[in-house]
Amino acid sequence: MSDEVLISAENGVGRIRLNRPKAIHSLTLGMCDTINAALADWKRDDAVTLLMIDHSEGRGFCAGGDVLALHRSGTSDGKEARAFFHSEYRMNHSLFTYPKPTVAFMDGIVMGGGVGISQPCRYRVATENTKFAMPEGTIGLFPDVGGGWYLSRLPGQIGKYLALSAARADGADCMAVGLATHYIPSEKLEAVKAELIARPSEVEAILDAASTTPPPSALMEQRTEIDRLFAADTLEEIIAALAADGGEWAEKQHGIVLAKSPQTGKVSLRQLREAAAMTDFADEMRQEYAIGSRIVMSHDFAEGVRALLIDKDNAPKWSPATAEGVTESMIDAIFAPLAPDEAWTPAP
Repeated sequence: MSDEVLISAENGVGRIRLNRPKAIHSLTLGMCDTINAALADWKRDDAVTLLMIDHSEGRGFCAGGDVLALHRSGTSDGKEARAFFHSEYRMNHSLFTYPKPTVAFMDGIVMGGGVGISQPCRYRVATENTKFAMPEGTIGLFPDVGGGWYLSRLPGQIGKYLALSAARADGADCMAVGLATHYIPSEKLEAVKAELIARPSEVEAILDAASTTPPPSALMEQRTEIDRLFAADTLEEIIAALAADGGEWAEKQHGIVLAKSPQTGKVSLRQLREAAAMTDFADEMRQEYAIGSRIVMSHDFAEGVRALLIDKDNAPKWSPATAEGVTESMIDAIFAPLAPDEAWTPAP
């Protein structure tokens, strides 16, 4: 068992506490394996009636996955990266299909892998500290951990906007678009957790009683512009719409979208389009695993991590450098299903 995640059970409540504060609780393979084992045990244990997921300390719930470890693997044979994705996506799928109530406390930074471990939960608690984002385009990755499924089901074009811009959504935004089910001030969280442990059968009533009305959502205030400027199906058309608008907000978004990996942008748009039509979350995980197995070995992922996290020059040289240079055949190759003996499978 990894001490980077604390597993315990009390009064019928299974607790998963992320415990890697120096890395803002970024997930490792060991953490995912430990969580998967606990999920399997509690699924069979009739004494456990509620699952609770939070973090032990620090300013973030979970900042994603261990990107530097993925980078090391991706610049080698990719084997460890594929093992991580396989375990992480099993965890995401197990939570999505879990037969018992699950609560995630999204207090602080919720990015990448943090989205994957919170969004499948039945109850998702946001606070005034919540900072939700899918920033994968910045490092040439893609919005995985179910990102295609969740983002494609947000109102209007908000999912496209979040995927292409890596914009942060706060707790009020998360409530407004359905990424959170409850908004509870952070000062109340420990008392709420204690109540849940004392009365796990009353989870919904306890969360409802502690909830307060969030402030207005800035994301929803921008909704009209988002829906208009991110309406197109192609990256080229979205970039052109932002460039042609002339408004200050559109100009800012134009620069942000252009700075991201064009390959990631096109992968994200296709991913959201295909995920919107899916009816089984396992299909999303299967597709993401095929994409991830290839993206992690790509130039753009290696270059994005180098620019942001290694050399820190924030000047990635994407290849292809423009949206026009990323062809449909390139995207087709990234999305091609893996051979049956290589494909992702759910937990048994």
